[in-house]
Amino acid sequence: MPPVFQSRVGIPCRVGDDGRMRTVAEHQDAVRALLAPLAHRGTVDVVAVNAAALAGSRDVDRVLAADVASPIDHPPFDNSQMDGYAVRSVEAVPGRVFAVAARIAAGDPVCTLEPGTAAPIMTGAAVPVGADAIVPIEASIPDSFPPEEGEHTVEFSAPAIPGAFVRPRGSDLEGGRMLLPAGTRLGAAQWGVLAASGIREVRVRRRLKVLVLSTGDELRGAGDELESGQIYDANSATMAIGVTECGATVADVRTVTDDAAALSAYLASHGRSADLILTTGGVSKGAYEVVRDVFEPAGVSFSSVAMQPGGPQGLGLATLTDDAGVQFERPVVAFPGNPVSALVSFEMFLRPVLRELDGLAPRRASSLAYLAEPLVSPGGKHQVRRGRFDAAGAVELVGGPSSHLLHGYATSTLLVHVPLGVSHLDAGAPVETWSID
Repeated sequence: MPPVFQSRVGIPCRVGDDGRMRTVAEHQDAVRALLAPLAHRGTVDVVAVNAAALAGSRDVDRVLAADVASPIDHPPFDNSQMDGYAVRSVEAVPGRVFAVAARIAAGDPVCTLEPGTAAPIMTGAAVPVGADAIVPIEASIPDSFPPEEGEHTVEFSAPAIPGAFVRPRGSDLEGGRMLLPAGTRLGAAQWGVLAASGIREVRVRRRLKVLVLSTGDELRGAGDELESGQIYDANSATMAIGVTECGATVADVRTVTDDAAALSAYLASHGRSADLILTTGGVSKGAYEVVRDVFEPAGVSFSSVAMQPGGPQGLGLATLTDDAGVQFERPVVAFPGNPVSALVSFEMFLRPVLRELDGLAPRRASSLAYLAEPLVSPGGKHQVRRGRFDAAGAVELVGGPSSHLLHGYATSTLLVHVPLGVSHLDAGAPVETWSID
């Protein structure tokens, strides 16, 4: 009996009886192992903590490369939590009349409160020396601030409690303490606390650079006129955008013909610019498999994975030669050329690893759901279908299993997993789904 293992989608599967195809889990592990050294890519970027520069920039969504300590206390001084009067709590008892001192606005320097006086204070303003409580304006008599000109008095309807409505210096974080540790993903709140600390720039992890190559003589770019036998290239767009959504940078995206010499020349001049080379097409056993022809002699292995769609896969560390004749190595991940095969391969094998390397949550949100209709699947392969929830919350399939049905993929919100060893599921059967909307 074939050995049982736990797949990366959480459903028990079996290794194929013929022993020739990799399981999905085995290929996932192989991709992760190949790209693991990229986690230690060494260099970092320095990004300014500048709202104008960050607005609309991809630098917003970055990961800290080093710990950041706060240079100041948060808040940097005792300040008022609300509009009211700064008072000495031992004096502020109902019925006592206070002389109104000068107003204290946010941004005014710290002053001193004289005994027997109460100072009108605004939210965020520095609490004066001598005061230890704020009485809200609603608890004062009168319950509105007097004009700044002239002499005025105020009394309070309730006693003041020491520390009431005062934000103590350092109550959020003391200066010198850890503000954000290395590995923190920088979102709005994190950039905000960096700005509030007066930090001018931070060191962040350098983004991975990926070279995206879509191969095939039949491919043409959007807007080009198609001749007989030609199609528009979808894989350049899907792979480049997928890579970007994982936090990486596209070093270059290129549609390449089935000319091995031309591809080799391109790699010689551009291969060093990237940390990873991602290709689509040219990985099977046909007569014009340019990716296989160029990368297999360079050290990349090509094999079949027990998955539909996306069976043919290439993976390995390629030894290439640049224009100066100097050898260098780059990891290569090679997917099939049919657009759905490429997208499913990206989701199953590369997307989780790229996101993990950039500090993002690697997994798609998954859930167990129930089929609205029966399906059939090749028992020797892990099938990935496309689908969406119907009005009753059941999974309806969108399109068939074929690898060219890109429109069906584009109108789906779920990937539906049918594990290896299962050839038929009835309506109502449970399936694992990944949310892709």
